[in-house]
Amino acid sequence: MKKLKALVVALLALIIVSPVALALDIKNEFNPIQTGVTSLSIAPDARGASMGDLGVATDPDANSQYWNPSKYAFAYSNAAVSLSYTPWLRKLVNDIFLANLNGYWKLGGNDNQALSASLRYFSLGEVNTTDGSGVTTQSLNPYEMALDLGYSRKLSESFSMGVVFRYIYSDLGFSDSYAGDQTTGASAFSADISGYYTSYPIIGRNECQWSWGWNISNIGTKVSYNNGEDPAFLPTNLRIGTAFTFPLADYHNLTLALDLNKLLVPTRPRESDFDDTTEGQQAYLDALEEWEDMSPISGIFNSFSDAPGGAKEELREINYSIGAEYNYNQQFFLRAGYFHENEFKGNRQYFGFGAGFALNVVRLDASYMIATAQTSPLDQTLRFSLTFDMDGLKELLGKR
Repeated sequence: MKKLKALVVALLALIIVSPVALALDIKNEFNPIQTGVTSLSIAPDARGASMGDLGVATDPDANSQYWNPSKYAFAYSNAAVSLSYTPWLRKLVNDIFLANLNGYWKLGGNDNQALSASLRYFSLGEVNTTDGSGVTTQSLNPYEMALDLGYSRKLSESFSMGVVFRYIYSDLGFSDSYAGDQTTGASAFSADISGYYTSYPIIGRNECQWSWGWNISNIGTKVSYNNGEDPAFLPTNLRIGTAFTFPLADYHNLTLALDLNKLLVPTRPRESDFDDTTEGQQAYLDALEEWEDMSPISGIFNSFSDAPGGAKEELREINYSIGAEYNYNQQFFLRAGYFHENEFKGNRQYFGFGAGFALNVVRLDASYMIATAQTSPLDQTLRFSLTFDMDGLKELLGKR
């Protein structure tokens, strides 16, 4: 075996695209957006996943770096650290996983700014290469990782903004010393910009909370596989949403939330969209070359108007998540939600459920995914998040 390209493509397709979608050929409309480092699109924490993969406008927590880092400026605690673990595609294999470490620290004495950081590691497990006779020649452990640092600040009593700078490394290649074939990992840099607004309207006799948020993530360079011969767009993404919290009774609160999500990546031209003539094939090659040479910034703007199906297909590229969270005295949580992606853009559709328990120092959250398609490899996905509150830890140590 000289290359792992076919294997890598297959693995990454399983990460994002449901096999049900792969079988669709209704009017040849199946046309998902293609990106590199697709693991950046996987929700890392159990809380957001259990509500249908949402979190851009929910209350801040230690895992806000992925959803909306500007929320950290409104965090209730001065510091927190969270570790999340997700066994991925567990219906197919048992050694693919996502691990995520998050943390934030409030700065100064005015409670209006924060630093945050996260480390994300996605392992594709063990992959064995073979020669022409089927004998194993190499054992590989491809992986992707991202390290980022963020800053958020309140610009008013109710509005904050945040920025994140990220380094990305994708190691999906291998080295064959006998064939003289040496491949290296692909690196990229990106940035996020986000905003968060929260207010406390009085409805009846109850003080409620209404929040709005947005986050444009992974604005950056292309990631170049195969020594720069196969550049790919990062999964640049726009997420906007709102959350409304109201009290059911003393110590009992219910939050309802909605997120809308769109990849800001141009659609790759398909040969089937062009005439089967010499002129048509040349037009396809020209369009493909233009897509390959397009800069990431140009790609963001083109992503709103380049779909071959026009406005109808552009609307298909918008995913939505709806979810709810019940909490009792910020100690016990129940959550549920639904995520929907158009069948022609990937067909990821699933319900999320979860629960959480919090003490002064530690909080444990878990989520469970149920795909609407029984053959989906995403079905029965589990996530676990463990969060340590530094204020609670400091208070506990101070009592001793």
